[in-house]
Amino acid sequence: MEVHPLVWGLTVAGIVGLLLFDFVFHVRRAHAPSLREAASWSGIYVGVALLFGVGVLIFGGAEWGSEYLAGYVTEKALSVDNLFVFFIIMSSLRVPRENQQKVLLFGIVFSLIARTGFILIGAALINSFAWVFYLFGLILLVTAGNMLKTESEESQPADNIVIRLARKIVHTTGHFDGDKLFTMHRGKRAMTPMLLVMVAIGGTDILFALDSIPAIFGLTQKTYIVFTATAFSLLGLRQLFFLIDGLLDRLIYLSYGLAVILSFIGLKLVLHALHENNVPFIAGGQPVGVLEIGTGLSLGVIIGVLVITVAASLLSPAGKAQNAIANAGRCAILYLESEYTTDPTERERIFRLLLDEGDQIAALGAKYLEKVRAQPALLALLERAHNSHDAAVARGEAVATRRRRSSRTDDHPGPWP
Repeated sequence: MEVHPLVWGLTVAGIVGLLLFDFVFHVRRAHAPSLREAASWSGIYVGVALLFGVGVLIFGGAEWGSEYLAGYVTEKALSVDNLFVFFIIMSSLRVPRENQQKVLLFGIVFSLIARTGFILIGAALINSFAWVFYLFGLILLVTAGNMLKTESEESQPADNIVIRLARKIVHTTGHFDGDKLFTMHRGKRAMTPMLLVMVAIGGTDILFALDSIPAIFGLTQKTYIVFTATAFSLLGLRQLFFLIDGLLDRLIYLSYGLAVILSFIGLKLVLHALHENNVPFIAGGQPVGVLEIGTGLSLGVIIGVLVITVAASLLSPAGKAQNAIANAGRCAILYLESEYTTDPTERERIFRLLLDEGDQIAALGAKYLEKVRAQPALLALLERAHNSHDAAVARGEAVATRRRRSSRTDDHPGPWP
């Protein structure tokens, strides 16, 4: 079934309209979204994606509908894994929370443009060369193997070669100026770290596309389904970041689940390549009679693996401890970082989160408290945050006392007894 150009045009217009709506009504005014706001809009965007899937099912049939759903779920899961790196980049470069929405929206737009290019290239290659399925399958199997390697945050550098090159070429400030990309610094126009973060997000997303595009082509070769599933998985990613940024470290088994999914899709691609084989040195260039994996089975495996992975991560005491320890460290860093936010309510919220994470670690027992005590750098960081908060409270009480005395003096002229 061919997709009419009018349908293509309306789909692209709808996606662009959603991005513009996101910018005008949410991102243009810098603010830190509340948990309720992030949850509401995440639900809305997921609902829109599923509603679109219902439309695909009605007008395209069961095959198109199931392929869209499988592609959307896979791309959404991979995008959650990508949020880990986004979080590391923004934490390392100290992006103020109020400005993170703008960075994420830029990343989504850049990602959509880059992935559209990859989709068109991939579709052209698949239509012309059957051996591309072997290549895509190999990419996914290698990626799955790399996901099984344990990596620390330090092993995923935020200050990549693109940023270092940009800093050498363009005069750059060391401080943010709201959400401006350029500002005046020492009498010259200079690039702010805000633009550097966008460059880092855009650069890393190209690498993400090299994994996700072969994955979805392993589920469907219909260009319209590949494009829409990818686009709708990216829409709402900004809200999802603020919704689960406190849970990312808790998903300790997510990488294993994604490795299983990518391996499964990689195997599916290899089997399909063998079925369509025309490579001379494989079976004499003749198709190989192998069993192919259907879309229904693929969808069941993907959803099943994700459910098991997420449930195991959320129920695991080790996951709870790792999440609490990582969040406590990040909250301490953000509280001590004067540029992160100047909103006293937001600063108090961060400190309360730090205290909550400490309570959670204590509730898990002595075994996990020892993990904290074994990290002297973390202990020193937490102590600095507590001392800073105590000093801020003391200053606040002193200011309040002076204001009360000043007010009483104004009401009662003359020396205050």
